[in-house]
Amino acid sequence: MKSYKFIISGGGTGGHIYPAIAIANELKFRFPNCEILFVGAKDKMEMQKVPQAGYKIEGLWISGLQRKLTFQNVAFPFKLLSSLIKSRRIIRNFKPDVVIGTGGFASGPLLQSANSLNIPTVIQEQNSYPGITNKLLAKKANAICVAYENLERFFPKNKIVFTGNPVRQDLLDIHSKRDEAISYFNLDSNRKTVLVLGGSLGSRRINQLIEDKLDFLVNSNVQIFWQCGTFYMTDYRNYAEKENVQVVSFIDRMDLIYAASDFVISRAGASSVSELCLVGKPTIFIPSPNVAEDHQTKNANAIVDKKGALLIKETELDEKFETVFNQLINDQNLQKTLSENMKKLGKPNATKDIVEEIVKLIK
Repeated sequence: MKSYKFIISGGGTGGHIYPAIAIANELKFRFPNCEILFVGAKDKMEMQKVPQAGYKIEGLWISGLQRKLTFQNVAFPFKLLSSLIKSRRIIRNFKPDVVIGTGGFASGPLLQSANSLNIPTVIQEQNSYPGITNKLLAKKANAICVAYENLERFFPKNKIVFTGNPVRQDLLDIHSKRDEAISYFNLDSNRKTVLVLGGSLGSRRINQLIEDKLDFLVNSNVQIFWQCGTFYMTDYRNYAEKENVQVVSFIDRMDLIYAASDFVISRAGASSVSELCLVGKPTIFIPSPNVAEDHQTKNANAIVDKKGALLIKETELDEKFETVFNQLINDQNLQKTLSENMKKLGKPNATKDIVEEIVKLIK
């Protein structure tokens, strides 16, 4: 049997890395003797997370364009040229059957090089509003796997496959894990748990909100599990001394924390939205306004418009948060409606469907 080879590129944030790893794991399951190589950006978190998941990774000297004039922007053409040259060398040496990009700085030069060498490419677009890199790469890509409807205005219609976002397979059956989860995180089984997610890097504004509203939250007779992000851990770790509050920089068992949670306050990055649709927990989205094309608001609205979640804009947090939070935790009919509608939008087979598209290209 032929041993297939795949290169996967995705990084910068957990939202690009974890889908890439989920695809790699499914490819390994389908083709146990295949070879998989990751390509990332040299100083980004994929350089740690991918080897931890058991895969080899090569780093490119690449970063994004800043919105204002900085040294990084002056260096950008040199970084891009260096990354294109290195990408071509990696592809020529490794000889992949298919190259897959899940977003992040490194996927641009890598997929561009694969296209120029006539290697089949697959783009996995997580957001409801694609970034500039994927829009440029789409013209040459063989397949574009998307998680939201109505992306024909950005991508060639005949290449779009509506798969959903790849998510960790261990999220598919969290209901049987609740007791294990309560004991793993040392939670009080008699209190409802509010999970606070700021994304893999953390969110300054959500952290400020929780700090500001901590007494209000604890007085609402709930316990708080607060993922503040690695950047912010030193600022907030002392709040863990408060009763019914836990503060962590990173969560290693997302399946268990979802199993233990009753309510979620979260950013609206594509991966988080997809995971929350699978687990169906009543959620308040607080989208980051500081991302390209405001795509987090668009991600969240795709759920909110179908009555699957609540949304508060950052600019309205001070006046609206307490009212919306009280409404959510006290209205059981609302909780049930949100949960049921959100679950309808989940795509549990996304990873398998994406790998199916990859398989079509190697046959």
